[in-house]
Amino acid sequence: MAARLKEKYSKEIVPALKEKFQYKSIMQVPRITKISINRGIGNAVADKKLVDIGVDELTIIAGQKAVQTKAKNSISNFKLREGMPIGARVTLRGERMYEFLDRLVTIALPRVRDFKGISDKGFDGRGNYTLGVKEQIIFPEISIDKIKSIAGMDITFVTTAATDEESLELLKGFGLPFANLKK
Repeated sequence: MAARLKEKYSKEIVPALKEKFQYKSIMQVPRITKISINRGIGNAVADKKLVDIGVDELTIIAGQKAVQTKAKNSISNFKLREGMPIGARVTLRGERMYEFLDRLVTIALPRVRDFKGISDKGFDGRGNYTLGVKEQIIFPEISIDKIKSIAGMDITFVTTAATDEESLELLKGFGLPFANLKK
C-alpha cells in the first residue's frame, strides 16, 4: 500500500508541480520529508497511566513505537513539574510515512463525523502543514470498546516546499481533502 503513494508522487505529482511552478529540475519539486504525530495528555498530571495508554494508542495508529514527551517547564497552577510525562509523539519517515498518509486519506478522514474537508489555514508560512484530529477513533486500528477517553492529536506534514502555495498543491496531489479553497 505504501508503494502506491510513492509511485503516484513520482509519476503524477512531480510532473504536475514541475509544470505548474516552472521548476528547472525535478529536484526542486517539493516533497514530504516527515510526518510528525503529537498528542498532549492533559490529565497526565493526575494519572501517569494515561501517558502509557496514549503512547500505546499512538504506536498502534502510526505503526511505529511512540515515545513519551516530558514537560520542559514547571507550572505551579497546573501542578506540573519539569520532567513529568505529559504526552506522546512519533515521527514517521520513508515507507511508514507514505503508508500512514495513505491510511489517513483513504480510511481515517472519511470516518470523521460531519466531514466537509480539512482547513487550509494550518500552514506555517514555510510550507509545513498541521492538521488537528479531534478523536483517535477515526483510525480503524483503535477499538472503541478498549478506549477510556476520546483524545485528539496533531499531525504535522513537514515538506521541502518554500511557500504555502507549493505545499498546498503537493498535499492536494497526495489526496488530502481540503475544504473551501480560495481559488
